[in-house]
Amino acid sequence: MNHGIPEEIINNIISIAREFFKLPESERLKYYSGDPSKIPTLSTSFNVKTEKVANWRDFLGLQCYPLQEYIQEWPSNPPSFKEHVAEYCTSVRGLILRLLEAISESLGLQRDCIDKNMKKHGQHMALCPEPELTYGIPGHTDPNLITLLLQDDVSGLQVLRNGKWVAVNPIPNTFIVNIGDQMQVLSNDKYKSMLHRAVVNSNKEWISIPTFYYSSLDSVIGLVMELVDQHHPAVYRNFTYGEYYDKYWNKGLATACCLDMFKA
Repeated sequence: MNHGIPEEIINNIISIAREFFKLPESERLKYYSGDPSKIPTLSTSFNVKTEKVANWRDFLGLQCYPLQEYIQEWPSNPPSFKEHVAEYCTSVRGLILRLLEAISESLGLQRDCIDKNMKKHGQHMALCPEPELTYGIPGHTDPNLITLLLQDDVSGLQVLRNGKWVAVNPIPNTFIVNIGDQMQVLSNDKYKSMLHRAVVNSNKEWISIPTFYYSSLDSVIGLVMELVDQHHPAVYRNFTYGEYYDKYWNKGLATACCLDMFKA
């Protein structure tokens, strides 16, 4: 809360997501792909090649940073799509960078430590309607560094707390911050990635808009050495984000988290 992103920008992105998914099927199918790693893409699952049950739901995935490299690939229908999405993803990136500075300081590090550790930054967002005839998303952690989730007024997100799934009820104009696997590694387990899932509502569509922030696929994911001492040995070996994402992708959400494969 109190994040500084104007309410108008938040309302615009939720409205444009609804407008896009109400377009005629022929218009939406221009962006359809069975491979959600292709961006931009409209897809209906996480990885249709590995899943026995479709884990996802309709979603439109967009690369957002650097903005000038990707905005021309975005849909032009609805007419205000590019304008509203660009404004939103730029505002969210600014918020994420402030959060990363705060997390760095909370670890006793320099404010720019995580920023420098990431090398090339990447930002990906998804526009997701959750109709009642989809399965939802099973429990999983996010493979990236940090995720900001915007929900509309319908509850769909759940987190695991004390062995029980607990609904995260939406609060207007509020973002949910998920720590991802990258952050868990970088912080040497001081921050833990959040196990969460999405469930559908049988009475009303749920709009959710996650923004995933991460480092480039060729960047080495390694803990910050200032966080290692004789009482806190290294928990993970070094590996590239691409190496980790390949494992995560090929599991197709069949495994909640892949970090055990990279223990030191």
